[in-house]
Amino acid sequence: MPVKYSVLLTVLTTLLLAARNLAAEIEIGAAGPDFSAVGVDDQPFQLANVKDAKLVVLCFTCNDCPVARAYEERLIEFVNQFESKGVKLIAVNCNNRTENLQVMKKHAAEAGFNFPYVFDQTGQAARAYGAQVTPHLFVLDADRKVAYRGAFDDSQQDPRTAYVVDAVTALLEGKTPTTSSTKAFGCGIKLKEPATN
Repeated sequence: MPVKYSVLLTVLTTLLLAARNLAAEIEIGAAGPDFSAVGVDDQPFQLANVKDAKLVVLCFTCNDCPVARAYEERLIEFVNQFESKGVKLIAVNCNNRTENLQVMKKHAAEAGFNFPYVFDQTGQAARAYGAQVTPHLFVLDADRKVAYRGAFDDSQQDPRTAYVVDAVTALLEGKTPTTSSTKAFGCGIKLKEPATN
């Protein structure tokens, strides 16, 4: 088999395996699925942990993706802006094929995270929400229904539209976000094959 076809076959196989592991994005208006994870503080996490929050923002992220890292400072700024208004941001790492809690603890301390950073060893959260890349964000309203899904903003370099900030601001004002879905961009989430019986 010629080399170029061999490379193409390898790429296609990789994409098919990734597609098999990751489901389509959850629908806007659907109830945000709960999931179990462990934080870098070694405490268990479920959505019940943030039941008193007005809104919850889930950010699927990881340690190694350069795009995810580029957004870390923006996430810290977001928390500084909105936490006092009852908005809780949770960073969720589902890269169970390549990362672990110990590495996450080190990275969270070095980066100065001011938000919970949790590890879902099963990858179930990514499958339930249909998270595809890091970062991939989901805003849950007061009823914990998905009000926004997609990218944090419109550009890694020079953003002009702050999708998550706009969605959260609208929801806090009792309005429906003008933009409820955008295309997330970043590194593919790396999940192990789900266990079978």
